[in-house]
Amino acid sequence: MKLDIDQQLLQSEIDALAGYSSEPPPVVTRVVYSEADREARVYVKGLFAEAGLDVREDPIGNAFARWVGSEPELPPVGTGSHIDAIPNAGKYDGTVGVLGGLEAIRALQRGGFTPRRSIELLLFTAEEPTRFGIGCPGSRMLAGALTAEAAGQLRDRDEASLNELRAAAGFGGELADVALPRGYYEYFVELHIEQGPLLEREGLSIGIVQSIAAPAGLNILIEGEGGHAGTVLMPDRKDAFTAAAELALAIEGLTKQLGGSDTVATVGKCEVFPGAVNSIPNRVKMSLDLRDTDGARRDRVLDAVGIAAKEIAARRRVAITTELLNADAPAPCDTQIIEASRAACEAHGIPYREMVSRAYHDSLFMHRVCPMGMIFIPCRGGVSHRPDEYSSPEQIAAGALVLAETLARLAGGAE
Repeated sequence: MKLDIDQQLLQSEIDALAGYSSEPPPVVTRVVYSEADREARVYVKGLFAEAGLDVREDPIGNAFARWVGSEPELPPVGTGSHIDAIPNAGKYDGTVGVLGGLEAIRALQRGGFTPRRSIELLLFTAEEPTRFGIGCPGSRMLAGALTAEAAGQLRDRDEASLNELRAAAGFGGELADVALPRGYYEYFVELHIEQGPLLEREGLSIGIVQSIAAPAGLNILIEGEGGHAGTVLMPDRKDAFTAAAELALAIEGLTKQLGGSDTVATVGKCEVFPGAVNSIPNRVKMSLDLRDTDGARRDRVLDAVGIAAKEIAARRRVAITTELLNADAPAPCDTQIIEASRAACEAHGIPYREMVSRAYHDSLFMHRVCPMGMIFIPCRGGVSHRPDEYSSPEQIAAGALVLAETLARLAGGAE
């Protein structure tokens, strides 16, 4: 079978999708259920329909576009990603997996391939945690990792509920109907930019992912005692911010001491109250994002952070409370998908390496539904979540080609 990727068409669609943004180019900001998100969905679903795919949506907004195979009763092979974008982002994160997945299907169609198993392209709702503070609610619900009851409690910064926002965006039905049964897909494989520098550094076109690191998320509240910056002497202070600073440094130290090369910790939010130059902080809200490909090792660091928080609280005479938002399990990629991706690279003479994904993706949760895998392409400088995020048309086309060949091998069929 001869597979040709229409590089120019694919790039034009990526560029067009980037135009659906709450901010002007080159910035892409597309928060789930926003006007930009709703308009982008209409555009993408139109492309699905033009390719002859059968489209359905579930109550949270996950969209499924199916190319029906010769044996439609068999579990399909899935692919796809997300199109929501954090504020001040770029145009390749997620969208390469959706539009690249679409072009992979079109390339198979043009090549005269008839899949035995149906191939289904999945557009996930809200991979990014921007609106609700938790990543991947769409795929979490598909996998049963987020219950309908818990999802119904999600609120954004304006206290608007997920149910209110999805209804306003046109998604009805019961959230309990979102979950997919185990084995709904035979396989699921996601195309994505690496979001790191390794492929570019080594001059390689493709990364075949072996496992996905998983995050634990923690909200931390530190309560001390405020007062006038000039009149409260240093021995008498119960400064919430200095306690927070010490805890942040303890998190860094414990991660280096107890973790491995894949263990990373980030205190990404620190809100200080009352936030006045001449007032001692009485309250601090912090966040912790702790990730590893080894769940047990990550959890040892998490436990050590809890012990450090208690020691700092006692010594500095403040109160520190923590709220565990999630502690997801890392996910190994399926060996058959890895083998199919290797064979695809070798069939087309495309250089590759095997690697881990230190960022997490919707595929982390699809692992609970079916065997899953991921294919990475390089991104310039390893930059992502910024307007200057970039993969070349040639790199994207190579990824779509490997994905098409991989899907053909997993779905079976004939030319």
